[in-house]
Amino acid sequence: MSEISVMGFLEVVPRLPLIIRRIRQTISDIEAFRPDVLVTVDSWGFVSALLTKMRKKWRREAAIQIPVVHYVAPQVWAWKKGRAKNVARLVDRLMTLLPDERRWFECHGLRTDFVGHPIVERVADATLDPDGFRVANDISADATVVTVLPGSRHSETKRLIPILKEAVESVAAKIQNIFVVVPTVPGVEEEVRRGFEDMTDRVPISVVIGEINRYNAFKISKLAMAKSGTVSLELVSFGVPHMIVYTFGRLSDLIARRLVKVRFANLINILADREIIPELLLWKCRKDLIADCAMTLLESHQTANKQMIEATDVMQKLRLPDVLPSDRAAQIVAEMAGGLGNFRPTVRVNGSCEVNY
Repeated sequence: MSEISVMGFLEVVPRLPLIIRRIRQTISDIEAFRPDVLVTVDSWGFVSALLTKMRKKWRREAAIQIPVVHYVAPQVWAWKKGRAKNVARLVDRLMTLLPDERRWFECHGLRTDFVGHPIVERVADATLDPDGFRVANDISADATVVTVLPGSRHSETKRLIPILKEAVESVAAKIQNIFVVVPTVPGVEEEVRRGFEDMTDRVPISVVIGEINRYNAFKISKLAMAKSGTVSLELVSFGVPHMIVYTFGRLSDLIARRLVKVRFANLINILADREIIPELLLWKCRKDLIADCAMTLLESHQTANKQMIEATDVMQKLRLPDVLPSDRAAQIVAEMAGGLGNFRPTVRVNGSCEVNY
């Protein structure tokens, strides 16, 4: 995953030869295995290139007919709305995490199902030991724990660690007995450790690996500085006040400002249509703004509590009332494997989209 997990515009170019090779290898494996159904997950840039090449090849070899289900709809409502038509051309069924995404794809004849966000069950199933985590990482009971999440991609950690370090040091100069936990993943563990090692003589820091350690850190945190992404939903689930940060680099930031047409990047804010979680993105991703936001959330219990109450309320929109996201997704994949790969909804477009199943 680390090989194809690239964010940005210019950042993708150096990886293209490797990505093309992985596409060819993936198609070869699919054809050798001949599954009853192919499930592609997220990463639409990679998946669309894969499916385009695969569909073209399969048209020449009519014997290969495998229904495709894609999980996690590309965010066409944020930028490149034309991608919705391409998704409908390449996949047979789409599963979305957000309730309002269906209309973008059903207008193009693609059967689309809202299954709910997996975060609502993943966090609930976690078995945690926050007291044991404190002992293992030498965190005192009265410490103000701040969790810092600089991302899981090399390009993200390279850009965000220097900014987050300076923001943390600014906060540590004003807050007594602060302890910083940095959850990370194996693919970038070493560079994250190197990135923060020169701070350990000034601010106590523990870099931890794995989902359970990350959740234990959230359980005892007063604040988080988080790279924009799904982790924000996890933080809301644990009641951790936070802000999100992100930057691509100067030139890619300028491109993003022209292409992205939505008001917000955070899912909570998008669903609420207002800023509940502070967004310090692109040109706002500065050490001083991050530190100021952190101090507000640490010093104003009213502000921090208001953020969590409102965000938790919005989170209810990410679930179906009577079935878990994983169960609903499994039902859909089983249906497609059972021979419903050619099902298409009847679509009638008269000014607005009307979908009749």
